[in-house]
Amino acid sequence: MLCTDLISYTGQDFVRSDIANLRAALTGAGSTDGFIPAVSPAVVENWHENHYYSTDVEFLFAIADAMREEYRAIVDGGFLVQIDDPVLVTHYTMHPEKSIDEYRTWARVRVEALNHALHGLPRERIRFHTCYSIDVGPRVSDIGLHEVVDLILAVNAGAYSFEAANPRHEHEWRVWEDVRLPDGAVIMPGVVTQSTVLVEHPELVAQRIERFASAVGRDRVIASADCGFSTVAGSTSIPPTVAWAKLAAITEGARLASEAFGANGLRTRIGGDNGVSPRSAANHI
Repeated sequence: MLCTDLISYTGQDFVRSDIANLRAALTGAGSTDGFIPAVSPAVVENWHENHYYSTDVEFLFAIADAMREEYRAIVDGGFLVQIDDPVLVTHYTMHPEKSIDEYRTWARVRVEALNHALHGLPRERIRFHTCYSIDVGPRVSDIGLHEVVDLILAVNAGAYSFEAANPRHEHEWRVWEDVRLPDGAVIMPGVVTQSTVLVEHPELVAQRIERFASAVGRDRVIASADCGFSTVAGSTSIPPTVAWAKLAAITEGARLASEAFGANGLRTRIGGDNGVSPRSAANHI
């Protein structure tokens, strides 16, 4: 798609509808807290070709100004806003001609644009999610967490969601042993993955949670999923029955991890980028 004129936000009716629908769903489920995902300025930039602004950076920041309206609407509607930003890490995979330094220069500007869009919003109402998308390939070209973790934490968010449950990235939990989190921030490591239909055992989920808790503290971990189970509308890569079973594994694994840490336990609220609340899936397989 091409950008051929000034950028402005026109999604007010859509975001109001999303807020109303989620509020109704949460009321029906007896819950009050929830999040609504919204894409980052870099994702919008990635989908469009600039034919109007004098530079790509000017184009990017114009997108950020427009997206601020959506982020603020979600927060003002009483929900957390989750910034979905797979481009932040997949850009390196998609541009093999770039060095790590060249990639980091590109990524740093995209983080600056996102923070520009988030300016004035309470950090504790913002979650940031990045991932390598639904990729069942070899994944040998993925950038390592150690090369990008500082850029992730530079986003003005209160929680950070990332892949950690697939064989290409599970070892990276150790990176968090040497990272200082922003004050009050939590991490949302993936403890189940969207890259396979195999349903993780709750005891494995508990072990994964315990590793992260040992690295950053048990009160700074929220069990999550690597990514959403249907990132593209109509996707059938992960059948709904399997998705619910994986969410059930998160719930049970978090319970086991909490027991392992004693009465005070971990925060066991479910994360992920699929926008749903947990429920038992035992009867849905």
